[in-house]
Amino acid sequence: MTSMDTDELPVVLPSSTASGLSLALHPLPILNISEHLTRLKLQTKTRLPFVIGALLGTQTGRDVEIVNTFELAMEDDNVTVDQGFLVTRKELYKQVFPSLEFIGWYTVAERPTARHIALHEQFTAYSSTPLLLVMQPSTVFAAASDASGQSLPLKAYEPTIEMRDRKSRSVFIEATYTVETGEAERIAVDWTAKGGSGGTSLESHLQTQRAAVKMLHDRIMLLVKYVTDVIAGSAKKDHATLRALSALIASLPASENKEFREEFDTEYEDVQLTAYLATLTKSANILNDLVDRHIVLTSSREERSGGPRRRGMMGRPTDFDRFH
Repeated sequence: MTSMDTDELPVVLPSSTASGLSLALHPLPILNISEHLTRLKLQTKTRLPFVIGALLGTQTGRDVEIVNTFELAMEDDNVTVDQGFLVTRKELYKQVFPSLEFIGWYTVAERPTARHIALHEQFTAYSSTPLLLVMQPSTVFAAASDASGQSLPLKAYEPTIEMRDRKSRSVFIEATYTVETGEAERIAVDWTAKGGSGGTSLESHLQTQRAAVKMLHDRIMLLVKYVTDVIAGSAKKDHATLRALSALIASLPASENKEFREEFDTEYEDVQLTAYLATLTKSANILNDLVDRHIVLTSSREERSGGPRRRGMMGRPTDFDRFH
């Protein structure tokens, strides 16, 4: 079998082939991979930069936990992993986290390809069966109906050998996973979701609401683009996704109802009036402080010049009113 023939074959076995691996994924690797992808997108100004890193965790038989990650470097040919950098980083992490072992690697792609098979073979020196964790940036691809039903844009793969035409080749089997969090991780994730320790609780709440609305808007626009591409014929029609979209639209309440519109406008005006009154109160307080400071400054000048002394404002008595 030639390399060309191998490239044309899919490197992931069909979903009918199940993996017996029990995989647990912690929040920290998810955050690390997301941050790695976002940073490279901003640095390279590309939609899908090449991302690669190592997975650290524990393995007991067929039970695997992915606990942490670190980034990897590539050689100048952009094909070979920098083995020296990998070994150095792995040893440094081993000194800090003695219980964690190298258990695989991660990347960002829509689906594994022959290139990932070639990269995967470079990690067999550090683990007999290294795992592959793929973050799929395309929500449409990740949202396609699958047996696992996982909502995160992540897929885990276990390496195996397939016999085809009496010849063996390396392929992947998709492995289901569960997200596990400890108490400390739940606190850290909640703290991160609230925007950190800076600002008041109201600011953190508003930032959380803004992030949720932005995510909802991005997903709605992605669905609109997908439907538009399907109508134009530039995207593959997925009937399961279209049925789910139709059911979602049918479940939405009718927003053009007259009573709903009147109630919505009333609540909107009440909110705007409350915000306006709060702004007026804040401006009045600022003006009051400014006038008080001005009166204190002018009264000190009048004392030095021997003139009448005034203090206070907005109905408070002055020296002139007290003696006349």
